[in-house]
Amino acid sequence: MGLYATNDFLASRLNGFEMVNDSTAKVIITPENAPINNSAYYSFKLWSTTAKTYYLLFDYPEEYGHRYIPKLKRGAAAWKSADSLNFIHSYTDALLKIEVSKDTVWVSAQESVSSVDTKNWYTKLTKGKAYVHVNSAGESVLKRNLPVLDIYKNSTKNKPIVVLLTRQHPPELTGYFAFQSFLTTILNESKLSHSFLEKYRLLVFPIVNPDGVDLGHWRHNAGGIDTNRDWGKYRQPEIKNITRYIVKAAKESNSTVLVGIDFHSTQKDMYYTNETRNVTAHPDFIENWFTGIENSLKSHAYIPEQERGNSTKPVSKGWLLKYFKANTITYEIGDETPRDFVRLKASVAANEMMKLLVTW
Repeated sequence: MGLYATNDFLASRLNGFEMVNDSTAKVIITPENAPINNSAYYSFKLWSTTAKTYYLLFDYPEEYGHRYIPKLKRGAAAWKSADSLNFIHSYTDALLKIEVSKDTVWVSAQESVSSVDTKNWYTKLTKGKAYVHVNSAGESVLKRNLPVLDIYKNSTKNKPIVVLLTRQHPPELTGYFAFQSFLTTILNESKLSHSFLEKYRLLVFPIVNPDGVDLGHWRHNAGGIDTNRDWGKYRQPEIKNITRYIVKAAKESNSTVLVGIDFHSTQKDMYYTNETRNVTAHPDFIENWFTGIENSLKSHAYIPEQERGNSTKPVSKGWLLKYFKANTITYEIGDETPRDFVRLKASVAANEMMKLLVTW
């Protein structure tokens, strides 16, 4: 009928596409495997032989529902959320009204960022910074590289380590945007940044699950496993290789991990922290960090919300606490939190972390 769709690009997700009538198409989205958390991700491109208004009906398996407000991109323009007048949804149903023409329009659950995009970003960010050592922690199930940015000035000897990681769950882009801003602030060549990197070493993992990202998975890696349920089980090469890298780096430099931050996304901004803190080298770090963030964002009336608990699941937060007695945080950002505020809050958080650790 002159309407075309493709999933032939990295980080796409479109399992079927059927015309219901001459103006409505059914977009069929299924997960990579089951059981799985409901993070119904989709990403595809559309065009048509003639300009026309179409309706896209999102179709998921019966036990799953809609999560993400569509993000649209046309040509070189920035991503935009679908207008609320053109998108209606409940948990089970979603319908998008969209103008389609010969010029391709990109429809995605969240802004699309592949492993290639990630590499291009950190390559540009670290160019000319000799103290950033771009290494590999190993390979994924499908032999994709697991990059690690090993960041330090002068020697690594006896320097406490801060671990940053993200993209364990492929669709969680707001967490990735926060991670980008956080790391960019640390590497901004300020006086504070210089003092921090003189005293500490960073191990940064910008894409823990590259297979899942590039395959457009809802949550799992190519082995069908949630990588953030594999810390301590070591069933998947991603976690096996990353944990091995962290342990080896700490051992060789006679150091330990002091802080670990794992960037994710959920329905609202939230920090998941460990209940146990008295065994850590810096038991007051988290509360003082949150106080600093709150004070710096008073004009935004922002108060960090945390949920304390020692997870019984094999997640990064629990593994870093158990193995290194580190202060660890799962840094969650809401799916629809305004992107400017995501970046501002993360930049403030990075500055407040550096201030605390430089004076500790």
